[in-house]
Amino acid sequence: QLLLCIFTFAMVLVPEAKDQSKAAKGRRRGLARPPTATPALAWAPDDSYTSMADYEHSIQDMVRQLRNSSEPGDTKCQVNLRLWRSNRRSLSPWAYSINHDATRIPADIPEARCLCTGCINPFTMQEDRTMASIPIYSRLPVRRLLCQVPGEVGHKPSGKKCHKKYQTVMETIAVGCTCIF
Repeated sequence: QLLLCIFTFAMVLVPEAKDQSKAAKGRRRGLARPPTATPALAWAPDDSYTSMADYEHSIQDMVRQLRNSSEPGDTKCQVNLRLWRSNRRSLSPWAYSINHDATRIPADIPEARCLCTGCINPFTMQEDRTMASIPIYSRLPVRRLLCQVPGEVGHKPSGKKCHKKYQTVMETIAVGCTCIF
């Protein structure tokens, strides 16, 4: 466990400290550099997506890949080193399910679900419940319908017609799982 803790510290915190020290050196020299990475909670599509439509299309592609996956819907808490995808090679493996909401664009978004209560011990490759697998959340931009569409559950008919109007909002979605003590 101590080795796992040290390894995690070296992989996560040491690179962050190097990035921070580089930024501090730049400030001492009078250079105003923007931070190298934006926090996950402040993320929004940037130059990598030319439009919201491209962003929504990429999510639709992920959903299509998930639906067409040839892998069995395994729900076992185990690591599979033969797979290239990180969600099955993690010490806190996860699977994806489709989060569906008809009043949102995109209506379907892949969402992570942790497969273990504990974490996989890298020495025994068995679940160790002295640690816990928890979801990692990120905020994704989506468009939400502002009024209810007639015929929806809970909709009370009124004399007014609903004009479909969407507003971009940030929604919290589980994107993976990690291991904590």
